[in-house]
Amino acid sequence: MKHPYLNEDHEIFRQSLRKFLEKEAYPFYEQWEEERMIPRSFWKKMGEQGYLCPDIDEKYGGSEVDWGFSVVINEELEKVGTGLIGIGLHNDIVVPYITAYGSEEQKQRWLPQCVTGEIITAIAMTEPGTGSDLANIKTTAKLQGDHYVVNGQKTFITNGIQSDLIVVAVKTDTNAVPKHKGVSLLVIERDTPGFSRGRKLNKLGLHSQDTAELIFEDCLVPKDNLLGEEGKGFLYLMEKLQQERLLTAIGAQTAAEVILKMTIDYVKSREAFGKKISQFQNTQFKIVEMATDIQMSRAFLDQLIAEHIEGQNVVTKVSMAKWKLTENAKKVAAECLQLHGGYGYMEEYEIARRYRDIPVSSIYAGTNEIMKTIIAKNLGL
Repeated sequence: MKHPYLNEDHEIFRQSLRKFLEKEAYPFYEQWEEERMIPRSFWKKMGEQGYLCPDIDEKYGGSEVDWGFSVVINEELEKVGTGLIGIGLHNDIVVPYITAYGSEEQKQRWLPQCVTGEIITAIAMTEPGTGSDLANIKTTAKLQGDHYVVNGQKTFITNGIQSDLIVVAVKTDTNAVPKHKGVSLLVIERDTPGFSRGRKLNKLGLHSQDTAELIFEDCLVPKDNLLGEEGKGFLYLMEKLQQERLLTAIGAQTAAEVILKMTIDYVKSREAFGKKISQFQNTQFKIVEMATDIQMSRAFLDQLIAEHIEGQNVVTKVSMAKWKLTENAKKVAAECLQLHGGYGYMEEYEIARRYRDIPVSSIYAGTNEIMKTIIAKNLGL
């Protein structure tokens, strides 16, 4: 199915990226899963080829292309494995905070190295006691002279171990009413005094993606590292979370497409009771049902991406896509593992990894329950 927002340039770009990944990612991905880390050398190779932050201005080292190129990058990385989501987070979630709200000095200081892969970024919202309820974060930042003194903890942070630059949600006013008006965003750099990393978290899936706890103990952050205006952090987060949720939907949809394709190939080659598994009516019906759901989801997603690129308000549709496509991907993964039989439970078959990796998509970027709450509110319920 041809994406309506892509043209020939995007397809040439896709072929180039795919060729790069076939050489630099596919042969090593299982090793990265075992090592529990995507090497920094791969980030730098991505940067050298122009696959990091392609949409930012040329004056900062970007290619200044439309967001369709980012969609291509995220789809092709997902085809390799979901553990590469940290690159999408860097390109399309964290760096956009800097391009949208950063000062010219901040952009000049950080963006060029974000493009080359010398700087890996992360965003820190979630805390041990606070997930989707961002207005009630406990990490504080008190201004003392030319520095903010930051105290608190963050957890489940994507790129948490390798990140050099972290956009951190903090409370600069603990007495603000309503509470969300006390939230600000600080950019905290790798070697900042008082900043340390806890353990690399041992996850059910996404093994190659480094996820960590971050600890701030009287962490001294220069006042110049405030992103945008003090007290507007919550509004910035709400604005940028739409693209993060759209990325989650793109990843889930791509994963479902990959899983179905590998399963069709498997059932056409595997025999039982003297014939191909694909010849059994139950198998055919299961495949048909999944193929239909996937095709319909793709049509909705492509239209949504086109509207997002045009700058339309897509909050409701993004929330719909995020919950529906992630739930569909989980269902596809479970059905396809069943069709693989006992082999689906073996680690050497990719379906096992896909089955582990997909469930978290219904949790991060705002749980699917939160998505339904947003939709209900926007429907006037």
